[in-house]
Amino acid sequence: MMLADKIENVFRKYLPSPFAIAILLTILTMVLALVFTANTTDNNHFVTILTYWESGIWNNDLLVFAYQMMLILVLGHILVLSKPIELLILKLVQSVKSGAGAALLVAFSTMLVAFFNWGLGLIFGALLARKVGEYAQEQNIPINYPLVGACGYLGLMVWHGGISGSAPLKVSESGHVKSLMRDVIKQDALESLPNTISTAETVFSSSNLIVFILVIGVLSFLAFQLGKRTKSTYTRLSTYTFVPPSKGTLKGAERLDRSLWFALGFGVLILGAFVTQYSTLFKTLTITPNMLNLFMFALALIMHGNIRRFLSALEEAIGDTAGILIQFPLYFGIMGIMVNSGMIDTISSFFVSISTQTTLPIYTFFSAGIINIFIPSGGGQWAVQGPLILNSALQLNVPLGKAVIALAYGDQVTNMLQPFWALPLLGITKLKAKEILPYSLIFMIAGSLIYITGLVLS
Repeated sequence: MMLADKIENVFRKYLPSPFAIAILLTILTMVLALVFTANTTDNNHFVTILTYWESGIWNNDLLVFAYQMMLILVLGHILVLSKPIELLILKLVQSVKSGAGAALLVAFSTMLVAFFNWGLGLIFGALLARKVGEYAQEQNIPINYPLVGACGYLGLMVWHGGISGSAPLKVSESGHVKSLMRDVIKQDALESLPNTISTAETVFSSSNLIVFILVIGVLSFLAFQLGKRTKSTYTRLSTYTFVPPSKGTLKGAERLDRSLWFALGFGVLILGAFVTQYSTLFKTLTITPNMLNLFMFALALIMHGNIRRFLSALEEAIGDTAGILIQFPLYFGIMGIMVNSGMIDTISSFFVSISTQTTLPIYTFFSAGIINIFIPSGGGQWAVQGPLILNSALQLNVPLGKAVIALAYGDQVTNMLQPFWALPLLGITKLKAKEILPYSLIFMIAGSLIYITGLVLS
């Protein structure tokens, strides 16, 4: 526990809020651009940098990307609050017979769900951990509740290499790679870039799937062993439930809000549009943000069963997007400065000078892990670091899909150290960051070894 206390004190002493960090990074980027880049316009150099920053903030492609990522989180949260998921969680917790079994159940289930959707996995893991605690209390089963809480956070250690990962999803969209690199490389090199990097080359590549299977297996076993070897106690928790609005008296058109057939009908209509639009992409294992969000939108309407309950879940979920909403534009501004000032070329050249085909993915892994501490958003990090990584990979002939996955691995492992995304879980489980940190750090070290080995051998 002493190590956890020290780490928490470091975070409190030296790291301000994520939004403040985004502002500090913006200022730092401006200063670096002023010092290390040449002014190629007739304007004052600082004015030119401000122009680069402003144009980056309102980059239409990146603003669409921000909205896509917010929807992934919100729709995932809405799905978890549906009755079918609630019943599934209650069914799962009934299998708990011991503290070790509780840790194993939460770890395995959370990582499996998060591979399909990170927003879903984040809230699912938190609610499952809480319900396991409540069930253990009812059945007088001693458990290590902080360990169970840490297991409920493990979804954030596999999400970026999964189906809803920001970088793999975005590069699978037609034209994104060329749009991202338009101002970074020469026109002839731009034309040689692929139109997309399919998720078949990233998320669904054999190497990534093998790594995921190893991670979910090893960390689940580790959770089980920690559950056996650490101190267990009896939990004291109140019952946590999502309470939709009471029926009340609805008149006229208001009855549509409670209509099962209205919600089901529209959900089925959306599914029809999904099949019509994306069946070809789905057959080639190409998943895009729009594709994923449309499917989850339909599923959420169907599983909630009426518009009123859906909207109530939306109100519950929307608060999680506040940080993303205001931070993304600042990261886009940073990218605007780095791209237009030439800083990306300079940094990429440095990485290329110290790297080989073998070591670049490893450097990418570690740099992404460090940057994630300061930019706790996979989408925001991709906006800033993506052009650097792709440019370096192009120069060293590293497969672009492997470079994307290396960033994804590095970004996700240090979530176990960065408590930003743990806030929803801490609120639901009523645990403190210092209580889950000792276990999340153990998981981070074990997972990192697997990810690094996978990058070396793939």
